[in-house]
Amino acid sequence: MRAGKSLRKKIVLVAMPAAHLIDVAGPGDVFALATKVAAAQLGPGAGGYEIILASATRSKQVVTGSGIPLLCHTRLSDIDYTVDTLLIGGMAFATMHELPPAFFDWLYDHRRAVRRMGSVCVGAFALAKAGLLNNKHATTHWEYCDLLQQDFPQITVDNTPFYVKDGNIYTSGGMTSGMDLALAMVEEDLGRDIAVTVARKLVLHLKRPGSQLQFGNLLPPLELTSDLVKNLQPWLLQRLHKPFSVEDMAAQVNMSVRNFSRVFIKETSLTPAKYLEKMRIDTARRFLSESNLNLEQIALKCGLGGLVSMRRIFLRHLKVTPRFYRSSFRSSLQQEQEADE
Repeated sequence: MRAGKSLRKKIVLVAMPAAHLIDVAGPGDVFALATKVAAAQLGPGAGGYEIILASATRSKQVVTGSGIPLLCHTRLSDIDYTVDTLLIGGMAFATMHELPPAFFDWLYDHRRAVRRMGSVCVGAFALAKAGLLNNKHATTHWEYCDLLQQDFPQITVDNTPFYVKDGNIYTSGGMTSGMDLALAMVEEDLGRDIAVTVARKLVLHLKRPGSQLQFGNLLPPLELTSDLVKNLQPWLLQRLHKPFSVEDMAAQVNMSVRNFSRVFIKETSLTPAKYLEKMRIDTARRFLSESNLNLEQIALKCGLGGLVSMRRIFLRHLKVTPRFYRSSFRSSLQQEQEADE
């Protein structure tokens, strides 16, 4: 057993102030179960992981967003031994001031000594502040991708994947994406068979279908849009099932086509045609999750041209089919009722 334990890779999970428990517990359970599965399948000398919970703050006790305190093994700034993998959990932005300079210094100083550094959810902002995402591709929770890009323009932010690997830096999307990332790391270290076994025991996909795009709206909330869009949107929603042109949209707000297109792009960063397509998709998503209309009816009602066309558009924008989207987001009560009929 001693020999087996010495082969275990040290995994440091960093608890951030006001984090969601799953940011830490999710990846932790993946790595812990992988260690047990590896020992069972390959023997006690198979290796696996030694999990260390480290506080990002000056205190070893970190209070999570749910109010449940975590008592960490150590503070990150006190770690002076070799670390194989480090994963930073998410945090509440209001608690960023609680992170001491020593935390960011440690990350920067150990960027080459640690084999893999990564983040869960908005933990990417900590990596970015430490300068570890400069000139790299990264992701974070879909709600905060635009903010990460705005605050750190030297990063190439992608809001699509559940996780991104760029060199030895790994970033993942919203909370449960940390488990997707941990499974990918287990597959890298211990092989696909063990990763598949872990995924099955945790009732997870080894590689989750779709992307983060299926969770967020394609268009910003109406209250964040311009007066031009606010005035036009009700008219558009009433006519989604009809074919109409940019000329029709411009006429509705008493503008020339050229001026309308220029102002619209400036205020939304989208052409009128692209905005309309995204509105049609978001409306179709609502019908898929909330109504009993069949797929063909939804496609026609939203002006998506029919089932084949809607499927193609969904795959292009959301990376999933309408049928998969409905099965994933329809209310559990509706699905149970349909199963009983």
